[in-house]
Amino acid sequence: MSEPYLQLAAILALGIAAQWLAWRCALPAILVLLLTGFAVGPLVELCGHPRLIDPDRLLGGLLQPVVSLAVAVILFEGGLSLDLRELKTTGHVIWKLVTIGAAVTWTVATLAAHLILGLVWPLAILLGAILVVTGPTVIGPMLRFVRPIGSVGSILKWEGIVIDPIGAMLTVLFFEAIPRPNVAAAQSIALGIIFTAGIGALVGAAGAATLVISMRRYWLPGFLQSPVTLALVAASYALAEQVEPEAGLFAVTMMGILVANQRQVAVAHILEFKETLTTLLVSSLFIVLAARMRFSDFQQVGLESVAFMLLLILVARPAAIALSTIRSGLTWKEKAFLAWMAPRGIVAAAIASVFALRLEQLGYPGAEQFVPTTFTVIVGTVLVYGLTAAPLARRLGLSTSNPGFLVVGANPVARLVSQSLLENGHSVLLIDSSAESTRDARLAGLPVLYASALSEFVSAQVDLSAIGRLLALTPNEELNSLACLRYNRIFGRDAVFQLAPDAGEQGRKEKVHAELRGRLLFGPGITYQSLEHKLAAGATARKTRLTEAFTWQDFQATHGDRAWPLFIITAAGQFNPVTAELAVAPQPGDTLISLVLPEAAAEAEPQPAAAAS
Repeated sequence: MSEPYLQLAAILALGIAAQWLAWRCALPAILVLLLTGFAVGPLVELCGHPRLIDPDRLLGGLLQPVVSLAVAVILFEGGLSLDLRELKTTGHVIWKLVTIGAAVTWTVATLAAHLILGLVWPLAILLGAILVVTGPTVIGPMLRFVRPIGSVGSILKWEGIVIDPIGAMLTVLFFEAIPRPNVAAAQSIALGIIFTAGIGALVGAAGAATLVISMRRYWLPGFLQSPVTLALVAASYALAEQVEPEAGLFAVTMMGILVANQRQVAVAHILEFKETLTTLLVSSLFIVLAARMRFSDFQQVGLESVAFMLLLILVARPAAIALSTIRSGLTWKEKAFLAWMAPRGIVAAAIASVFALRLEQLGYPGAEQFVPTTFTVIVGTVLVYGLTAAPLARRLGLSTSNPGFLVVGANPVARLVSQSLLENGHSVLLIDSSAESTRDARLAGLPVLYASALSEFVSAQVDLSAIGRLLALTPNEELNSLACLRYNRIFGRDAVFQLAPDAGEQGRKEKVHAELRGRLLFGPGITYQSLEHKLAAGATARKTRLTEAFTWQDFQATHGDRAWPLFIITAAGQFNPVTAELAVAPQPGDTLISLVLPEAAAEAEPQPAAAAS
């Protein structure tokens, strides 16, 4: 592609296509993005054709600033996801991981780079500093896929975001000390760490204060709040970089943490905007950095590079976790999972690309190994951790393939649905602000919380790591819709469900707009009132397995209009609520959980060999 606009369009289109393919195939998104970048860059060139995407020709001298600003936005968005209250239980572990753990990783990686890759000591130390980082671009998607239970998810999230600016800072400071390796240089590095972190913290705090004050005093209209935030992130990064190199990453990370944890203005809309932008940036960056590699780079990847990557996985990470979690209170299972989760991401790729060029210009032998070695580590760690982390978490009891349900409401309908979920092996937590309904749910043996589902208390005090879906089952349509809006950022828009509003004239003024609702449950016309009437008539939840001899059509013919499917358990074990927007079409091997009236339950049942009800 010779036209710049075609290459830019291809980068965006391929990035999003790779994200969708990764989601569809349950693969690590970063792996698919890297393979896509390799395919449109070095692989096409190897086949004797011009590169489809050539980032160096496309962006020229703007490549490095564009990558740097994109990484800054990604780290700011990562900072927005950090809750300081999590540090009450995991702060000591996180602090040790980004200090003791980082030092251990740096030491092991340095020794391996020198002994295995044959790099001279200055370059080995520099590569070790680069590979200290993990990064939110890879940790975040993996955690969403694995959904670990307990504190390990919080620890990994904090480590991935905080360690990036630390690794970048160490790389810059040591690079500047390479020409003069002596005691003075070591002192300069120590002072540089303090100065860089301090400048970043001050600039980040100033940026956060500017944004919060502007929003609190209504100096910004709503439609400008997200764009102004983006501009302030870029300005904070650039200002900090002008004062001290790599202080910019500290600045934007600190800015994100401070903005997320203040209580003066609401920033959920900003976070939603940044999450969308970050997805685009991550997709584009990985394709750009992979596409600019040359085939000659891959020729340098041998058994030494693979051995180096395996040593980081099997030695460096377990050693870092072992020393960082002494007297931490974590179980051996939690430590084992932490020791098996340290993928490298976009920051490592970006830093390696920059410093490889600088080292080659300085004439250091072995500098050409930086980029291929780093990409080997990125691809290898993403592949290993991405394909094994979820099974390992389930084996250790730190994750489940069947995420639980947060049920808004403790009324009779919610209690019946929740009891059915519990009987089928799903964890549930009911939330209701009615003392009477809460008491009745507790007497029924259901886990229930007396609180408003919209309160800050729930997000602050309730561990939602084992919960993946929301069912809003109150008679109040507005409350159901607000709950879906509140939790769609946590669980995803496709995982928040609510009961349909009362039947009536479509488009009436009291109806909540469709864009503000969750997915409608249990089929067309199934409202809270209709379910309540069915319960009053004696309806109960029953399970029916479909077979080749007793199909969905047979179920309908047997039960007529006296049964209403609530959930479908597929033959593969997936547990799916029935929704109004998709026609019910269960297949043989699936199991139906239905609300059945006594008359239907008393009708003729299929033969035992055909189905079990």
